[in-house]
Amino acid sequence: MSKVVIVTGAGRGIGAAIARQAAAGGYAVAVNYHSDEGSAQALVAAIRASGGQALAIQADVAVQAEVARLFARTEAELGPPTALVNNAGITGRIASFMDTDPATIEAVFRTNVHGLMHCSRAAIEAFRRIGTRGVIVNLSSVAASTGSPREYVHYAASKAAVETFTLGLAREMAPEGIRVCGVAPGSTLTGIHAAAGEPERPQRVAPAIPMGRLAEPEEIAEAVLWLLSPAASYVTGTTLRCAGGM
Repeated sequence: MSKVVIVTGAGRGIGAAIARQAAAGGYAVAVNYHSDEGSAQALVAAIRASGGQALAIQADVAVQAEVARLFARTEAELGPPTALVNNAGITGRIASFMDTDPATIEAVFRTNVHGLMHCSRAAIEAFRRIGTRGVIVNLSSVAASTGSPREYVHYAASKAAVETFTLGLAREMAPEGIRVCGVAPGSTLTGIHAAAGEPERPQRVAPAIPMGRLAEPEEIAEAVLWLLSPAASYVTGTTLRCAGGM
């Protein structure tokens, strides 16, 4: 059976690095994006130019009907998915909890938690239908254990939910041979800092990291690809902390 992976939020940053490495490892990659079509199409073009197979698919993972469309199109054009990487996530603006708009909090949970659950459900349905022992990798964050006070407590809470969901779902799915794992990156050099309203955040937080620097997206992708691989065949229900010592 061909290896087919759906990577949500894959147009840029960590998601794009995961998509590139997955394609290099022989996966046909569904590059999901929400709004930045240009970045997603450029990534697909680069993967194809390197001999890989990829397809850009727009979908808002927070909307269950769009998730169904994402999976249907992946299966129609690339083949049944055998793996899922739930990478799509948003933070909202950096602020204290009391200064954070309730609508932002709801939007973060719709994408980071509800969207991840919608995609996981669709993936398990696909794995069962085709009779494969698929793998799901969920992107959490070191924020789940630090709480991110005065930055984005609501985002930290959403990622704590992701880790609990990863553990519970993994234990439910283990008898079927379906593995569910997580990766919790520390601060990483992506556009998420600018999107949160503080482009200079990498320079501010780097001194607090024991290794003294932020991660490159490719370093996080390496951890994800290992969990997807047969080398991690006895690993499930765990979230791998990839945070430079944090």
